[in-house]
Amino acid sequence: MENRTAELVRHTSETNISIRLDLDGCGQADIQTGIGFFDHMLKSVAKHGFFDIQLKTEGDLEVDCHHTIEDTGIVLGEAIKAAVGGKEGIRRYGSCILPMDETLVLCALDLSGRPYLAEDFQFKADAVGGFDTEMVREFFYAVSYSAGMNLHFKQLSGMNGHHIIEAAFKAFARALDEAVGRDGRIDGVLSTKGAL
Repeated sequence: MENRTAELVRHTSETNISIRLDLDGCGQADIQTGIGFFDHMLKSVAKHGFFDIQLKTEGDLEVDCHHTIEDTGIVLGEAIKAAVGGKEGIRRYGSCILPMDETLVLCALDLSGRPYLAEDFQFKADAVGGFDTEMVREFFYAVSYSAGMNLHFKQLSGMNGHHIIEAAFKAFARALDEAVGRDGRIDGVLSTKGAL
């Protein structure tokens, strides 16, 4: 089987980012973004998706967290797209309904090549651990558009911002793991058009 990995570097005046992603890993992560809570969320993606991720982001945190989080989403999305390759033999779709204490979050995605994000997160606090809650949408928007992924979240219940965000990241990991999973019944790509 082919090695489904990607290594990318992105340099701008606002961020310097390097990533190595292995879709067929075992959940190992070396994450450094300068935002502790964000590191924790990305490690959760690796652990619960069984992806190996090495990521280092140096961003202008003296301004705020926006560029660091958004640009990391761009690079992660590009790495997913590169690692998936031509999408032959993969399930394409994935979904997960994930509970975390009082919170229940649904994530569903399609590696269709057509980017779209829909979400209905409801946060009562402006930030969790140096991570602005409005950046949840910006991060997943960046991932979806860079990966060419149709991505939906529904917050079915929840009050605690930490729980909502963590449930979203873990549900995303589980859904993505399902979508990139191989299925021996699929000949080529899973599309009536014959292409994605």
